[in-house]
Amino acid sequence: MTVSVFDLFSVGVGPSSSHTVGPMRAAGRFTRDLAALDVVASAARIDVRLYGSLAATGRGHGTLSAVLLGLDGCLPEEVTGDELEQRLATIRGSGHVRLTGGPAVPLREDELQLLATTVLPEHPNGLRLTARDASGTALYEQTYFSVGGGFVVTAAELEAGATRQRGGTGPFGTAAELATLCQNAPISAVMLDFECRTRSRADVVARLLHIRDVMWECVDRGITTAGELPGGLAVRRRASSWYEQLRREDPGRDPALAEDWVNLVALAVNEENAAGGRVVTAPTNGAAGIVPAVLHYATHYTPRGRADADATTVDFLLTAGAIGSLCKEQASISGAEVGCQGEVGSASSMAAAGLAEVLGGTPGQVQNAAEIAMEHSLGMTCDPVGGLVQIPCIERNAIAAGKAINAARMALRGDGTHRVSLDQVITTMRDTGRDMSDRYKETSTGGLALTLLPVNVVEC
Repeated sequence: MTVSVFDLFSVGVGPSSSHTVGPMRAAGRFTRDLAALDVVASAARIDVRLYGSLAATGRGHGTLSAVLLGLDGCLPEEVTGDELEQRLATIRGSGHVRLTGGPAVPLREDELQLLATTVLPEHPNGLRLTARDASGTALYEQTYFSVGGGFVVTAAELEAGATRQRGGTGPFGTAAELATLCQNAPISAVMLDFECRTRSRADVVARLLHIRDVMWECVDRGITTAGELPGGLAVRRRASSWYEQLRREDPGRDPALAEDWVNLVALAVNEENAAGGRVVTAPTNGAAGIVPAVLHYATHYTPRGRADADATTVDFLLTAGAIGSLCKEQASISGAEVGCQGEVGSASSMAAAGLAEVLGGTPGQVQNAAEIAMEHSLGMTCDPVGGLVQIPCIERNAIAAGKAINAARMALRGDGTHRVSLDQVITTMRDTGRDMSDRYKETSTGGLALTLLPVNVVEC
C-alpha cells in the first residue's frame, strides 16, 4: 500500500516522533474513545504502562510528559513548544490531567509504570492505558503501539495493516511497482496523482508548501537560539554561532560553501527537536533535519531551485514521500524496531531521491539515488546517549544529508541501472533490523550510549 506524503511529513513536537508525538497522539485518542463510549464522566483514575523502548528511554525522550499532555487534550500538530511547557507546568502543579470532555483525574509522571524489560510481541514501543471508576473497576482499556514517525496503531490495526500489505492495496507497494507506473511520468507526478485522489491539486500543493514553511520556521528558531540543550548532558547549541559565522563569510552564497549551509540547516532543526520544539517528522523527529537540509540545497544551489523554489519544493517532497512510503511499508521507520537505519537511513534515502528528481534524474536514477543512500546506512544503530535525542543524533543528521547529496550526484552519473535494487536494499534494512540486538535499538543500553554514561542513566 502507499502511505500519504502528509502522514510521512506531519507537524509535531520534539524530541521524538515515536516516543513523544506517538504517545501524545495515543493518549489523546484514548480520551476521545472514552467520550465516544460515554464513560469519560465516570473516569476517576487512569493507569499508564509503558513497555520496551518507550520505558527504557521514555524520560529522555519526553514520553511521560507527552502522555500527560495527550490525556489533557494536547495535539502535537497544533500546539507550540511554549504552549506545551505552560500546559505541562499546570499539570505538574495540580497533579491532575483534565480528560477531553470529562473530569480532572489525578495523575503524575512518577505514577506511570515503566516496564523496560517487558516487550510486547507486536512492537517494542507499547503503551497500555486503562480508565477506572471510583471503585477501581476498569471502564476501558486499550494498548497502542507507536510504530515510528508519529504513527499509532492498536494490535488489531497492526494485523489489518499487514493484511492490506499482503493484498497489495494502493497504487504501489514496491519500488518495482512504482517503476512500472513511472514509465511515462516522473515519480513526483505519480505521487501527486495518488494524493489527488483525496484532495484537489491546489490543496496538495498548498499543504506541501505549508510543510516547507514549518521546516523553515524551525530552522529560523534553531539559528537564533543559543545555550545548552535540556537533559543534563550539557550539549551546547551550535547552529546560532555557525549561522553568524556563515553570514559573515558567505553573504553571496558561494557554491563552495554549500555543504556548510546544509550542515547548518540539519543542526538547527535537530537542536530544536532536542529542545522539544516544533518540527516536521521527516519521516521521524530523530531524522527531521535531513530532508530540510537537502531541500535547502535543492532550492538554493540548483538551477531549477533558484528559478522556482515552490515548484521545486513540491516535486522534491512528493518524490521523497514516495520513497518514504516504500521504507515504511516494506521495512520500518522506527528506531526501536530496526535501529537508526530505519530513521536516518530512510530520511537520507528520501532526500537523495528528492534531489535526484530536482536535478532532472530519470525514475531509474531517482531510485538508484535512494538505493545508494540506504545501502550505505545499513546496520546503523540507534544508541542515544542518556536516552536523549542529542548524541549522536544531531550530527548524524548533518552527515546523512551530505550522504544524500552525494548519492544523488552519483546516481545521475549513471544510467539508472543498478545491481542492487531499491526493493532489495529496503528489505535488507528490515532483515538487518530483525537481526540487530535490542541493545542497539533505542534502548540506550549498548554502543555509543555506554561511552559517556552507565546503563542505568537512561531513565534519568
